[in-house]
Amino acid sequence: MSEPLISIQDLQLESRVGEKSLLKNVNIEVKKGEIVGLIGESGSGKSLTAKAIMALLPVGMNVSGRILYKNNDLIKVPSKQHRKFLGKEIGMIFQDYRGSFTPFIKIGKQMIETIRTHFVVRKKEAKNIAYQVLEEMGLDSERVYHSYPFQLSGGQVQRAAIAMALALKPSLLICDEITTALDVMNGEKVLSYIDQIRQETGCAVLMITHDLAQAYKRTDRMYVMHQGEIVEEGLPEQIRCHHKHPYTKKLCSCLLSLPEEQSVRNERVVSI
Repeated sequence: MSEPLISIQDLQLESRVGEKSLLKNVNIEVKKGEIVGLIGESGSGKSLTAKAIMALLPVGMNVSGRILYKNNDLIKVPSKQHRKFLGKEIGMIFQDYRGSFTPFIKIGKQMIETIRTHFVVRKKEAKNIAYQVLEEMGLDSERVYHSYPFQLSGGQVQRAAIAMALALKPSLLICDEITTALDVMNGEKVLSYIDQIRQETGCAVLMITHDLAQAYKRTDRMYVMHQGEIVEEGLPEQIRCHHKHPYTKKLCSCLLSLPEEQSVRNERVVSI
């Protein structure tokens, strides 16, 4: 068995010392080349876990436990050293996609600055990389490159943010509800490209989502989070069909009941 690329061990998070825990003894492992799903309802602690990895928690939070990335404890390393891991080593695609760009600087300029911060390349080469990843996201690369964020739709900005993260080809990619602003077709296109990058580079992906169908289809393993705790883990088939925790059963039943409910509605329409 290969060593985990990142291992979260007994992670606890409190808003202040002694107050109620927001995360409780969270344990998650992601190996190189894996897509691991972190599922649960809104407010369960999924995004907080990602922010703990990225050291983006608000000031004053009390964090304990370990987050080991390539034998470095991200909780204990100095902030200057931690920043070196971000972008090229650990990339994150945020749910709040508009926060990925400064509104008064054109998309292309921001992408070039990001690429050249992490790679020793000339401006022309960085521009070619930017154009390529924008095209892979199904965007008009010329138009998006020369546009300000406010000149694009929410879905276009989201795909540009994804393109910027993927341009760095990180070893670990954290995807936080990345298809929220996308229609089904573009969402599938983006996820397929991420899977392609994973196969080409061997990167690992932590997919945070409350879309169970997406998680079943795309992930190698899954963790279920509820009220700041991991309540169950396993293969997608185990979580879907052989779950043990009551919360997992409740979560899975939401998806399983949809076709049945739709059938009932259809029968009512026919009877009318």
